[in-house]
Amino acid sequence: MSERSNSAANLCEYLEASAQRFGDRVAVVDPDGSSVTYRQLNDRADRISGFLLARGLQPGDRVGVVQPKSVTGVCAIFGILKARCAYVPVDSSAPADRIRSILGNCHVRAVFASPGCAGVAADVETAKTVVVTGTSTGQGSSSLSPNAFAWDKVLEHEPGRALPASRHRDDVAYILYTSGSTGIPKGVTLTHENAVSFVDWCTSVFNPDEHDRFSSHAPFHFDLSILDLYVSLKHGSTLYLISEELGKSPAKMAAFIASNQLTVWYSTPSILSLLAEFGNLKQYDYSRLRLVLFAGEVFPVKHLRNITAQWPSPVYFNLYGPTETNVCTFARIPTPIPPDRTQPYPIGWPCSHCAALVVDDAKVPVPKGEEGLLYISGPSVFKGYWGQTGENPAFFERDGQRWYNTGDVVKEDPADGFIYVGRRDRMVKRRGYRIELGDIESALYRHQQISEAAVVAIPDADAGVKIHAYVATVQDSQPSIVDLKVFCSKALPAYMSPDAFLFRDSLPRTSTDKVDYQKLQKESAASQSQAK
Repeated sequence: MSERSNSAANLCEYLEASAQRFGDRVAVVDPDGSSVTYRQLNDRADRISGFLLARGLQPGDRVGVVQPKSVTGVCAIFGILKARCAYVPVDSSAPADRIRSILGNCHVRAVFASPGCAGVAADVETAKTVVVTGTSTGQGSSSLSPNAFAWDKVLEHEPGRALPASRHRDDVAYILYTSGSTGIPKGVTLTHENAVSFVDWCTSVFNPDEHDRFSSHAPFHFDLSILDLYVSLKHGSTLYLISEELGKSPAKMAAFIASNQLTVWYSTPSILSLLAEFGNLKQYDYSRLRLVLFAGEVFPVKHLRNITAQWPSPVYFNLYGPTETNVCTFARIPTPIPPDRTQPYPIGWPCSHCAALVVDDAKVPVPKGEEGLLYISGPSVFKGYWGQTGENPAFFERDGQRWYNTGDVVKEDPADGFIYVGRRDRMVKRRGYRIELGDIESALYRHQQISEAAVVAIPDADAGVKIHAYVATVQDSQPSIVDLKVFCSKALPAYMSPDAFLFRDSLPRTSTDKVDYQKLQKESAASQSQAK
């Protein structure tokens, strides 16, 4: 691990190698400003591992992590991995029923939980051990249940002695639950090999080193966090954890990035859009910022142009990939953005550790330039969903390789790589025409007064489907319905024009900062039902 090109067999090796090389360097900075060095982080992870092993946990057991982002959470994650268990991060602000459902679904043996979530964790029958983070033996420990342990008590434990030789690349490292299009949580099971192949690709493309300062904006239950956490710690960089509260305040985030001289930023486009619009960026010095990475959703060009104009120096990358593959294609964004460009940039070419295939519904490869479903193969592709039995219909075998259906429609351009057309589950037919709802959104973003747009389709007995466009507008500037209809008549074919426009101060977001289409879909369906 002394050379950048060497690959780890296990995520723990990244931390252990950096603790050897950069022991006294700051590894992680907590949202409250406190920090741990690489040596301290590795020691705490060893003690957590020892505690879990003493509690009888076995390789492959699942351990929940249900707490706001913090240094203790990072320590817990690495302690879990060192015990050869898999961590299951859960949004601590989610409804109690969802937390219970996820932890129960994968039969967690232990949970690291904030005091506010400890009771929910204790309700899970299989969770025989609950570590209450943020507590100590001198503060309310008498109120802890027999299976609950204070955080500082865990850190007093003897370090674990699991030998690196006992670790395997195909051990499950973490399980990320994603609702997908159905709203039912599915556990995406990812191994050390899945993660290591991605992290090593990041090394080859982004050239990180011990002088970098990474943002950690994404919550740990979101796959964007894998880059933040492991790429930074592999290279002895410093990772700055951004709290949920700070992450929702563009003005405070703008100051945070500048004052901490961050060099690598990674988030969804919506966060960068907010920073550009409300961060008052020009008052700060961002000369240290060298990389801006974005993923998770389409970046409207007018918002991308805005951030690149205010941050002209960094190199920008569009990273694409579902949770099941992590990033599998990428594109460097040429800056500055031309003033006449209106279409989003392509998702680019396959990463070096991935292969891509574009096929029709019969799984026959389509000619370049024609639309088809994007399939991905390679070491970063997950093995399956937790608890799934039988063959996964999202996979098929071809030429001795296992290919995963991303559910996304793309077409290949010889110069730019893959152009994202849209989600297969967001394509509808109306009056015999196929409509990609994202095309309508793209057109709406060209309206000067619209800052956010989301389009949903609901079944209708007469029209087949009705299209509702939810829009948020720039401050103190709301166009009329007539203005929007006239605009759409010029920007879109008549069959694509929305049936209704609904104004919102802002669009609802999921805990991973994506537009909450499921919520909007339910709202439109309910209003349609009431109208009948």
